[in-house]
Amino acid sequence: MSVRSRRRLVAVVVPICALLLARATSAQVPTPIVEGPITAPGAIFLQATSFDPAQVGYMEKEYFISGTASAFTNVGPLGLDGKWTVTPSVTASYRTRLVVFRPIDRKKFNGTVVVEWLNVSGGVDASPDWTQAHTALIRDGFAWVGVSAQYVGVEGGPGLVNVVSLPLKTADPARYGTLSHPGDSFSYDIYSQAGSLARPDASQTILGDLKVKRVMAAGESQSAFRMVNYINAIHPIAHVFDGYFVHSRFAFGAPLSEAPQPAIAPPGAAPIRSDLDVPVLTLETESDLVFPVVGYFSSRQDDSKGFRLWEVAGTSHADYYLTNGTGDLGKTPDFAGIGVTSSPVPGIVDCPSVINSGPQHFVVSAGLVALDRWMRTGKPPKSAPRLEVAAGPPTAIMTDANGNALGGIRTPQVDVPIATFTGNQGGSLLCQLFGTTTPFDAAKLAALYPTHKAFVSAYNKAIKRSLRAGWILKADAKLMKRWAAESDIGG
Repeated sequence: MSVRSRRRLVAVVVPICALLLARATSAQVPTPIVEGPITAPGAIFLQATSFDPAQVGYMEKEYFISGTASAFTNVGPLGLDGKWTVTPSVTASYRTRLVVFRPIDRKKFNGTVVVEWLNVSGGVDASPDWTQAHTALIRDGFAWVGVSAQYVGVEGGPGLVNVVSLPLKTADPARYGTLSHPGDSFSYDIYSQAGSLARPDASQTILGDLKVKRVMAAGESQSAFRMVNYINAIHPIAHVFDGYFVHSRFAFGAPLSEAPQPAIAPPGAAPIRSDLDVPVLTLETESDLVFPVVGYFSSRQDDSKGFRLWEVAGTSHADYYLTNGTGDLGKTPDFAGIGVTSSPVPGIVDCPSVINSGPQHFVVSAGLVALDRWMRTGKPPKSAPRLEVAAGPPTAIMTDANGNALGGIRTPQVDVPIATFTGNQGGSLLCQLFGTTTPFDAAKLAALYPTHKAFVSAYNKAIKRSLRAGWILKADAKLMKRWAAESDIGG
């Protein structure tokens, strides 16, 4: 056999072996029992979007899943390289819920399902990645599954920021009273089992007649902390997901196992393991990077064959769009400008300063689409510039003459600014994560943009730069252009 023939044989055999290995390994994930769609009593409890999804050609369904989940224990040390080995330990029964958004017309489905680990930091199930990116996901025909993977979302208890305590079983006992969560030690396997229902080879489906080709995992904030554990420890033995969107992690770890099971705390500063067989895109805001003590800056890792890091200028961990954008249909430029409020949740969360209304949701949308393209083609997005950070202590974002961040992923909001956007502020822990918006006064705006035409011209050039770099999407660029043209900035 010639050298060329041997190379061709290897090129064919290796992917097949890898696929067979992945299928054999993923068979370790049990298939849960599926009930639904659940239609009564009551209605689905998840403030993901505030409009009827039928307006945009989507449907929303809810399912209950139940089964037996495993906790995990480490085999050897959990090192700072992220290359962790774990094995299943004790088991427990569970019963939780999934929420599904999908195109009504299967022909509009693009083949990719995003499975989001619902965030419980506020004491209630929340879907920050769907909320931030729903307009793009709907435009492109994604399906989305939200997983109630954690104890707080089902049974209750304090969240990391203690906004409310409104678990499913309290929010609607008639609808959710039969749910049961054994604790967060079992959350990783519950998430695997939920994700397995979205796979193309699933024996039972929650996606009806959709022909699934790819399954993407996503998680923001506390869910991103757990996503790091999942990637480094669980993915190598589960092989459920084809790519990972890690949104706003810190150098702070979530437990792998916790009471009443043995406490196992992986190092929060560990990077994403370098030997992963699927792509990972991590998106970080200014808040995430330099948050005191646990900021991501100490965990920065270089881009590699399977990893990309996006650091976004002018953004905060949570922002105006997260709490006000649930009604956005993506057809008007309402959220392309500045949203001004100091109360993310009026009467419950009131902050000293106006919160950030920067460009995060536009870049999150672009990031999810870029990761999907990477999963489809095997070609990663180009590397992004890093934010400029003064290492300190304390660490701090370096800024330009207008107070906006230097470096990082650039958008018109920071390159042709009408305000200063930062990643943190004073007040409660939650307010610190909402950042600030400080609009420029009339005199400064007039000095920066002598005429409206000058502002629009500069803004449109910045849009072209961001679009060409891949930091924003074409549809969102159109909204930005329309906003600039309709604004009264300049002169």
